[in-house]
Amino acid sequence: MHYLLFYDLVADYVERRKSLRAEHLTLARAAQQRGELVLGGALANPPDGAVLLFRGDSPSVAGSFAEADPYVRNGLVT
Repeated sequence: MHYLLFYDLVADYVERRKSLRAEHLTLARAAQQRGELVLGGALANPPDGAVLLFRGDSPSVAGSFAEADPYVRNGLVT
């Protein structure tokens, strides 16, 4: 099955993500290497949202990613 994870971004997302970007990308690359993350990216310019496409047996694959994501943990996305 495939699952979409939608992120709504805070107004100052671009500025606030700088210190968290490396950790976020490390998490994304690990998920991609495990075959869980298929595709992901920001929407619009400047970004106002993001979508990540996951493959897994349940939506927990996307939920686990979101719980570990520094962007979520630090309030940059909902």
